[in-house]
Amino acid sequence: MEIILLNDEMSSQMAAIAAKAHSHPMSESTIKSCFGNLYTSLGILDSDELCGFAILHQIFEDATLMDICVDPVHQGKGFGKALLKAVIAEAKDKGAEILLLEVRQSGTAARELYENSGFEQTGVRKGYYKTEIGCEDAILMQLQF
Repeated sequence: MEIILLNDEMSSQMAAIAAKAHSHPMSESTIKSCFGNLYTSLGILDSDELCGFAILHQIFEDATLMDICVDPVHQGKGFGKALLKAVIAEAKDKGAEILLLEVRQSGTAARELYENSGFEQTGVRKGYYKTEIGCEDAILMQLQF
């Protein structure tokens, strides 16, 4: 397992992983827009295969985890945890004082990962995520450095 810095040429692979892992994934064009001086995209490789990615957006001391995604065939191997640790380290290295994220209310495994990494719930965004039958709340979380 290896964590690498991604570039926009990996957008199609990232979009393919997101399409498998999320019910309403970011489009390839949206992913492609997440490259530039305010963004850092990290990938996790296993045997030279991109198995997951994370997108970090940072403005001064405020960092936001835009997405973290692991291909379902590679879930349960600790790749999400490794990506999250790399994102936290990257944000700290760039001077962040806080790391923010939002997660689906139904995302119990993701919420557990964040809580075990020190994130605390700070609020709820009602009806934020689309579902097949309507909308679902987003749980707002933060990690203070």
